[in-house]
Parts: sequence; C-alpha cells; structure tokens
Amino acid sequence: MPMTIETFAERAREALKSHPGLEGRIMVCDLVGEALKDAAFVAKHINDKTPERQVLYEDPELGFTVLAHVYHDAKTSAPHDHGPTWAIYGQAAGETVMTDWECLARPTETTPGKARRIKDYAMKPGDAYLYEPGILHSPRRDGPTRLLRIEGLNMDRVKRLPYLPVDAAA
Repeated sequence: MPMTIETFAERAREALKSHPGLEGRIMVCDLVGEALKDAAFVAKHINDKTPERQVLYEDPELGFTVLAHVYHDAKTSAPHDHGPTWAIYGQAAGETVMTDWECLARPTETTPGKARRIKDYAMKPGDAYLYEPGILHSPRRDGPTRLLRIEGLNMDRVKRLPYLPVDAAA
C-alpha cells in the first residue's frame, strides 16, 4: 500500500511517543528512507510545483514538522544547527554534499559562532541522515535537488544565531 502523508505522520508520531529520545528519532530516520523509496509518495509531495520549503504536516502534540524542499538551482547554506531540536534530511532526487562541522565557539546575540570543517559526504536519493540538537552541518547543492526533511520543531518559529567557518571567522 502506498504511503500517504497521514500514514507517515502517524508512524512518526508513534515512534517518537513510544521511544522518546534518540531511539525514536532513529526510527523516524528509517521511516524517511522508506518514504523516499515510495515513488508515488515522492511524486505527490516533492515535485516541480513544490517550493523551496513547504510544510506538509506539523504535529499538534509533539511539534515535529514534515517538510518538502525543491531546489531548481545550486544553493549553499552556512554551517548551522537546528537550535534546541533535531532534524532529519532525506534525499529524494539529485545530490546534496553535506558537511559536518566542529563547533569551536557558540554564537551570542552579538557575535557569530565559529566552526571548523570535519568532513564532506554526498547524500544520494534514498539517503537519510539524523542531526541531533547542536550538531553543526551545512548542505551544498550544485544542481536541482529534492528533499524530505523532518524538524523536531517548526524552525520557522525558532531564532537561530549564525556560525562562520573558522577560515572566514579568523
């Protein structure tokens, strides 16, 4: 049976409620990988009409948010975390080069944080990665890409402070 956004959200909610913490988030990461294998789910929710950021579902009880992202051109993000929460990135189409960063200094209201590059790796269709709270990462897309992403909280309502790569922050 094809996956729907309703069944995806229900299964994610159950995983997070029955297994609070890392174990439940790993289960949701596995669920993202499963959804990415469902061609009908991807075609319906992550297609040419999808904007760069589209909320597909926001859980009224737990607050996790399911998003679709479509980038038609290259796009790069600075090192960042997801504030007090976690995020799962799932690659639906194209390729994202993800960079993991070591935090050298946390940002303040007046000073950007500093981060040092640890490693780069390619996310290919079907790949899903969990980023725990406070873990710095940055995506680079050199061409068209499509993603399914889960945020532990809707980041539209969370203030985040910037980080600079250590070479730019020196």
